[in-house]
Amino acid sequence: MIPPVATEHRALRWARAWRGQATAGWRPSDALYRGAVCGLGLVVAGLVLHQPVLVLTGAPLLISVALGIGVSGDPVVAVRRRSRTAEARREDLLEVAVDPGLGSELVAIRMPLPGQGIGPVHLVAARVTTVRVRVRHDAWGEGVELRPDHLVAGPDGLLVFGPVTAAESRRVVLPPVTMVEPGPLPPRAAGLVGVHRSRRPGDGTELRDIRPFQPGDRLRRIDWRVSLRSAASAGGALQPSTLHVRERHAEADADLVLALDTRLDVDTDVGGWSDHTPGLVRPGGTLDTGVRAVTALAAAFLRQGDRVGLVDLGSPRLGVPPGSGHRQLQRIRHQLVTCGRLAAWTARPVLRPVQAPIGALVVVLSPFLDDAVVDLAVHAARRGNPVLAIDLLPRPLVPDRETPWGEVVSRVLLTEQSVRRHAMLANGIPTVPWGDSAASAMLRLMRRRRGALAR
Repeated sequence: MIPPVATEHRALRWARAWRGQATAGWRPSDALYRGAVCGLGLVVAGLVLHQPVLVLTGAPLLISVALGIGVSGDPVVAVRRRSRTAEARREDLLEVAVDPGLGSELVAIRMPLPGQGIGPVHLVAARVTTVRVRVRHDAWGEGVELRPDHLVAGPDGLLVFGPVTAAESRRVVLPPVTMVEPGPLPPRAAGLVGVHRSRRPGDGTELRDIRPFQPGDRLRRIDWRVSLRSAASAGGALQPSTLHVRERHAEADADLVLALDTRLDVDTDVGGWSDHTPGLVRPGGTLDTGVRAVTALAAAFLRQGDRVGLVDLGSPRLGVPPGSGHRQLQRIRHQLVTCGRLAAWTARPVLRPVQAPIGALVVVLSPFLDDAVVDLAVHAARRGNPVLAIDLLPRPLVPDRETPWGEVVSRVLLTEQSVRRHAMLANGIPTVPWGDSAASAMLRLMRRRRGALAR
């Protein structure tokens, strides 16, 4: 028999190890309790009844329990470092690093994914160090991308670590870029890097006039056919007085200012307009549609060399000055995420003259549910800017079924908006719903403006 003192020391060591495992995060499972109780009970019963069979049956259980508590270290499950931004409508392959600690056997990882609820559960062996998962973002904005909740089991499942709610992995999902056909913009002589024809002469590609040679003209501009015909008609040899040069239009860039109304975010359900939570964007709402429209227009016009800027009518400090290039598109997309997060109701929209240079095309994107944004668009047109209004209000509207006045309210809203659209049209501001060809609307606006200037 084992001496009582030795038994007491072994029990103390077992209890101390058990408390240490519990402090480190490991805890005993029901299997450990059953193995310890059954094994000890069989050994004691075999000794009391002098039945070696019971002792031989219970001893392996106690030995397996003693060996099963030999785990050490806290398991670590974390998402590996990746880029700070993600693209909407595109799948990303994310990697989760697994460090189960010494002595572990199984790791269960549950990964809540965007739009999929609690997500799938991955049950892998402890020797696996990397778990890969594909994530697809259908919505844009800031949010939780991946959270690898996990549970680690020791040998035979006698000790478990967790379940642990892991740290949230957050990323900024940029608005998707939709391909649209850009339209012509009015030229502004702010630079000579664009593709639009300017009224001033320069080194463009479109012929402006053929005139006599003047001091300072480059020789490569000489039109030799016209010069030779002029010399032949004069009855003499080719002289400086008979030389003619081709004068071309200069190619200037144009400015496009996209003014987005972030004060309202409504969808087709009129009854839910008052239930909006600040900081959350309604899927398919006016703010979501406006952000996607701004991204599509900015990408289209930046691709052809124009200068594009962003103005947040609710928060002017969040705007982006006009610029060109791919970096400008990324800057606008990042700023749109910030505009969506900080969107809130303000009394009056703001569009400062410095944000819309004279001659730049101003595109106002709004549901036009109040008179303030209409006044802003009219003032911009009176300052000399061609203005195009894009209506973001979804149709048809669903009346509020909880009140008998729901149908009447919807009709009043649509009637008031129609009056505002006619008021803008009377001031030379056409209004088109998003989804029509923005390029054709801009083309009609530019032709009307050129006709007015000619008259």
